[in-house]
Amino acid sequence: MKYKQEFAGEMIGTFLLVLFGCGSVAVSVLFGAHQGLFQIGILWGIGVSLAIYVTRHLSCAHLNPAVTLAMVTSRRMAAKKMPAYLSGQFIGAFFAGVAVYLIFRTPIAEYEIANAIPRGSPESVQTARMFGEFYVPLGSTPIISMVLAMAAEAFGTFLLVLLIFSLTEGCNLGRPHDNSAPILIGLSVTSIICLLAPLTQAGLNPARDLGPRLAAWLFGWGGAAFPDRSGGFMFVYLLGPIIGGQAGGLLFTKILEPLMNAPKETCSCNADITQGGEGK
Repeated sequence: MKYKQEFAGEMIGTFLLVLFGCGSVAVSVLFGAHQGLFQIGILWGIGVSLAIYVTRHLSCAHLNPAVTLAMVTSRRMAAKKMPAYLSGQFIGAFFAGVAVYLIFRTPIAEYEIANAIPRGSPESVQTARMFGEFYVPLGSTPIISMVLAMAAEAFGTFLLVLLIFSLTEGCNLGRPHDNSAPILIGLSVTSIICLLAPLTQAGLNPARDLGPRLAAWLFGWGGAAFPDRSGGFMFVYLLGPIIGGQAGGLLFTKILEPLMNAPKETCSCNADITQGGEGK
């Protein structure tokens, strides 16, 4: 296979990201281990950071189809590499979903028995949400509409891609050191989750949603893994992040990057600060 390193990097990285992220949701649902959104959000962020550190020598550590597509359309990556990146991401996410199920197989079964939840029934969305994302929380008031959910996922991914570009592109003199950028990208994911998860669980990543969702479907959740008969999950968790990612990449490359690269007639920020300090 061409681009073996890139494929391996994206598969391993996405596997790690989803394993830690979905695993944190699983222990929260099954054991009540995490009390509050921030705890789950920070674990997702740590998973993202660790996955980037582990795999960025193999690939660019996109770990997200929305990021990959934004990189291609902004001409930061050759389109010929895209199949290796995307296939690695979806395969890695799927096997992470399988791993989460195998690790928690017995506790899941005990939880279903204790709470009288037949797997595959509409009520089993309570456990299926350990794998895929759901934008209509059970018993929630008001119910989140598909339009609002899609907008939330698009906006969240817009922010994520914009932050990734801003934290890694050389034109931004305020960017962090390469060694600390993965930590800040992980914290970006945490912040977005804390903002939007009450609406949609904040997927922000088509592979992260579809891969584990397919695993849940195969392990008996069936229709509960895809409860929206109108296919809304495809618009919300697949199309929404792609649109948002494209918008974030477009804003950075067409507006922010030219402004950052434009010659400055005034002194640099560092010089201004230095002069200001000397004048005191």
